[in-house]
Amino acid sequence: MRSFYYTSLTAVLIGIMLTSCQKPTQNVSDIVYTISDSIKKVYAPDKRVAIYDLQFELENDKLIVSGETDQEKALTDLVESLSRKGIKIENQTTILPDASVGSFYYAVVNNSVANIRSNPKHSGELATQAILGMPLKVLKIDGDFYLVQTPDAYISWVDHGGVTLLTRAQFESWNKSPKIIFTNTFGFVYKEPHDELHKISDIVMGAQLSLLEETKDYYKVGYPDKRQGYLKKSESQVYENWIANTQASGSLIELYAKELLGVPYLWGGTSTKGMDCSGFTKTVYLMNGYVIPRDASQQIMAGENVDPELAFNNLQKGDLMFFGKKATDSTRQRVTHVGIWLDNGQGEFIHASGRVKMGSINSESSLYDEHNTNRYLGSRRYLNITDKLISDLKTTTIRSVIKS
Repeated sequence: MRSFYYTSLTAVLIGIMLTSCQKPTQNVSDIVYTISDSIKKVYAPDKRVAIYDLQFELENDKLIVSGETDQEKALTDLVESLSRKGIKIENQTTILPDASVGSFYYAVVNNSVANIRSNPKHSGELATQAILGMPLKVLKIDGDFYLVQTPDAYISWVDHGGVTLLTRAQFESWNKSPKIIFTNTFGFVYKEPHDELHKISDIVMGAQLSLLEETKDYYKVGYPDKRQGYLKKSESQVYENWIANTQASGSLIELYAKELLGVPYLWGGTSTKGMDCSGFTKTVYLMNGYVIPRDASQQIMAGENVDPELAFNNLQKGDLMFFGKKATDSTRQRVTHVGIWLDNGQGEFIHASGRVKMGSINSESSLYDEHNTNRYLGSRRYLNITDKLISDLKTTTIRSVIKS
């Protein structure tokens, strides 16, 4: 499971300034708390995917609202709701994207893998990753780091070396160019055809580059930063052909999942260089044509609940299985792990734990995983399910998911 990582949003009114200001009266404070919290629950209940970081000060009978948010409608509703209560408002809140981005509202990943961190520094916790060619929405620039939002809505910081900033016009041009998708687990882009000694970069499963030309054995491809190279046809496909011919199924999920056997576990990882449990399921579903939520605790909120009795009944190959701490009289359920149900007559599943590996709920199997079997929380089905949290790339594009 991935942890929460962004600035604390639960204490919206903590730290009310007293210098040159007055703390709101209890009545006003209660009103502000109640309205702000209710709006936050609607627009920004998950701080991993939405920013609603507001502060309040009462000065000369006027409430000063400051801080930042990427939810402009939430701010509008807050101001209107408080105004209807007779509270005078001075709105100093910054709407993201802010002025620091200039005209660069977008970025595209320029390395095989870009590390996206919880704080704008290289020592920050690895929150998630984005792979070559993935588009990002830019919310703020702080020195050499950019606050970005990925297609699965995750918000955190990427360093400037991993991406290329683009204006709206440049982003549209990149979008319109035909693409190649890399379908092998791992490989390289070469400087010239049939010359494997000179490489432009490495490349991982699911990466996309623009298609410039086609030869018998290679695609000539372009990077966001205008570098050019050659990709083997045997390891890649024209994206439009790939997505048209990809028929998501339990069998295809199993095929891609087993292609990743042995890939090492990496907290925050979503690439074939290293992945955590939900990064693994996310990658497998991407190669089946779906963009799904990033973390296990988010993934359990999507799709259809297919095992409410926790009896391992009615499961189908490709269903996501969730594990963690069950609810008690005093504590809520806590999702900490996710895997993919395969069954194959032995109750098998596949997951990333230490490395991508097989497990089983069958105590007679050599793959029996007693630990996870005993902390099973249920399963969700994504295939052939309509859900706003699941983006089908047959009907949309990974680039349009992040467009404002």
